[in-house]
Amino acid sequence: MELLHSGKVRDVYADGDDLILVASDRISVYDVVLPTPIPDKGKLLTALSLWWFEQLADLVPHHVISATDVPAEFAGRAIRCRRLEMVPVECVARGFLTGGGLKEYERTGAVSGVELPRGLVEASILPEPIFTPSTKAPMGEHDQPMTFAEVVDKVGAQTAERLRQVTIDVYCRGTELAAQRGILVADTKIELGWAADGTLVLADEVLTPDSSRFWPAESYQPGRAQFSYDKQYVRDWAASSGWNKQEPAPEVPAEVVEATRARYVDVYEKLTGNRWE
Repeated sequence: MELLHSGKVRDVYADGDDLILVASDRISVYDVVLPTPIPDKGKLLTALSLWWFEQLADLVPHHVISATDVPAEFAGRAIRCRRLEMVPVECVARGFLTGGGLKEYERTGAVSGVELPRGLVEASILPEPIFTPSTKAPMGEHDQPMTFAEVVDKVGAQTAERLRQVTIDVYCRGTELAAQRGILVADTKIELGWAADGTLVLADEVLTPDSSRFWPAESYQPGRAQFSYDKQYVRDWAASSGWNKQEPAPEVPAEVVEATRARYVDVYEKLTGNRWE
């Protein structure tokens, strides 16, 4: 196998005509990889993505060929998948106002060019889910919000509309299934690519704690920060640590690592109904 790319969390290997996508235990915040891994994170992300790919298969094809036909040293954290020509846009859907979207709304009254009602606060539910794409920045640089018009300029009107529709469809299916399990999906980011036959295909990871914000429905209350089953806990620690959000990042305290792993395990079990061994 040949290592093609090492990202913030995943490593991509070529194996003949296929790719082997390996999820590590690395964690990144503010587009910087932290030096301290989260035990089992790669396996949890892989298992949850595989579960979601099955739930979404009737909406959009996925890139998975096999989760078992992978090198033994990557068992449990790797997927054999199809090669795709990746879309050069981060596809994000939001149903609640938080994070970077909230900051942009407070400055402009809009998110990625989508005008929103006045008076919204932290964690406000939006009138309807919105498509808020961003650039795909090189490792170590920050993704920047894009308007839909900018996506059209980059990929063309027909592809831009398809990206928006698929992203919203995936988000809506995800929110529907998660709500049945007591979880709100505030937002999610997906990766899409083109197969050789021109089919638009869902790739990378989907609806995981690394690519989404998950909140317990029972404690949801707009106007304040929510308890998160995702890496928001690490973001909050990083923001309060005095770190300048530039490399090198500080070591993550053991109690933050343990609490983060527990959140990943908890949301995996709640969503899938499977016990994490």
